[in-house]
Amino acid sequence: MNSENPVGKTKGQGWEIGVRRTLPVSQTKAWQMIMDALGIPWEEGPEAPVYEKSTTFEASDGASIEIRSYEAYNLIRMRWQPRDWDFASTLQIRVIHAKTGATISIHHEWLQNAEQREQMREHWTALLDGLKESVD
Repeated sequence: MNSENPVGKTKGQGWEIGVRRTLPVSQTKAWQMIMDALGIPWEEGPEAPVYEKSTTFEASDGASIEIRSYEAYNLIRMRWQPRDWDFASTLQIRVIHAKTGATISIHHEWLQNAEQREQMREHWTALLDGLKESVD
């Protein structure tokens, strides 16, 4: 690593971080768990929220969200701005079928600097580790 090309710094998306964990649950259950953890309303059936591109809403923790793309049980990509941030970043969550369950993958782009990247790495790692511990 050098100062010209530090880990996590990209030319196109600023600072970014990725974290993933495989949980011993179905893809549907993993999807429900991560959506609940993010405070994003989600349910099955005719009353399910419709998340089309440009849909905006507030998560239960006060984060502002604008949907960029969405595929139930698989992908949600959004502009995400926690209540205490003065800018929005891009947050992508994928849930992928795995041999031993389902992998939840979090990719977070447009972070402001290396310190914020590390904070978000710790945040997403703790969130996913907590989900994994809840089913172990």
